[in-house]
Amino acid sequence: MIASGLILVDKPGGWTSHDVVARVRRLAGTRKVGHAGTLDPMATGLLILGINSSTRLLTYIVGADKEYLATIRLGATTTTDDAEGEILQRADPAALAAVADDGIRDGIAALTGEIEQVPSAVSAIKVDGKRAYARVRAGEEVVLQPRAVTISAFELLGTHRLAEAVDLEVRVVCSSGTYIRSLARDLGAALGVGGHLTALRRTRVGAYDVRDAADLDTLDPGTALIPAADAASRLFERFELTEQQAIDLTHGRRIHVADREVPGGEPVAAIAPSGHLVGLIEFRGKEARTLVNFPTDEIATA
Repeated sequence: MIASGLILVDKPGGWTSHDVVARVRRLAGTRKVGHAGTLDPMATGLLILGINSSTRLLTYIVGADKEYLATIRLGATTTTDDAEGEILQRADPAALAAVADDGIRDGIAALTGEIEQVPSAVSAIKVDGKRAYARVRAGEEVVLQPRAVTISAFELLGTHRLAEAVDLEVRVVCSSGTYIRSLARDLGAALGVGGHLTALRRTRVGAYDVRDAADLDTLDPGTALIPAADAASRLFERFELTEQQAIDLTHGRRIHVADREVPGGEPVAAIAPSGHLVGLIEFRGKEARTLVNFPTDEIATA
C-alpha cells in the first residue's frame, strides 16, 4: 500500500476534480483519496490530493488562501458567468468602446479588499439540501445570499481590446469561498457591459504552488507523494517528540512539556523520533492533547 501523504496535481482542462481523484485512486491502488477544494472542469491548475490517512489534513487546507490567474471577458453575460454557459446578453459596441482603462482599474479596485459577493447560481452551494447548480439545471430560479470574502490582490496584468469584447488578464489572491467568475460578472456589471470568465488557472493554495505539481498524464504517485510528516510540517508548527511522548500520544494520553513557551490554540504537527507523523496536537499551556491521530501502518510504501 502506498504511504500516507499529499499529491499535488496540475489539473488539465476538461477534467472534473472527481475525474482526477478517480484516476489517482487507480494509479495509487487505494480508495482513500480526497481533494482540498474543487476546480471546475474549465479550470486548470493546482489540485491537492490527500492519500490514505492524509485525507485528514485536507480539512486544514481547504480554508487556505488561494491564488488564480484568469481571463475576464467584458462585453457579454452568460448563464454560468463563465464561457461554458449560454450568452444572455451582449453589450452595444459603442458602450464597450467607451470602457476606459481608468474605469477598468477603478472597477477592479472596488472589488478588492473585504467585499460582499453573491456566488454564481451554478455553484456547488447547497440550497435546502440540494446543490444550486442542480436546481438551475432543473429549471428553478436560484438566488443566493451574499457572503463576505477577502480579495487580497486583484491585479490587472494585461488588456486586449477585440472587435466585440475586451479581455482582461488578471491575478487574484483571495480567501477560501471566493468565486472568480462572480468577480468577472460583477466587474462587467459595474462597467455596464457585462462580463464572464473565459479562463481560470489556480496557481497556489496556502503553502503549496502549482510549480511543484505533477502532470496528470505522467503522474507516478509514489514519486509525487509528499509524506504526511513533511506535508503537515509545511502547514503547521513542527514539534519533535521523544519516544515516550510519541507512545503516549499514540495511545490517546496527553503529554506535558515543561519548557513550552509558545502560545497554544493552533494545531501542531507532532513528529516521532523516527520521522513519521504521530498526529496533530493542540497545546493548552504546557500540556498537549491529540486532535488527529495518524496510523503507523501507512508510514512506508509496501
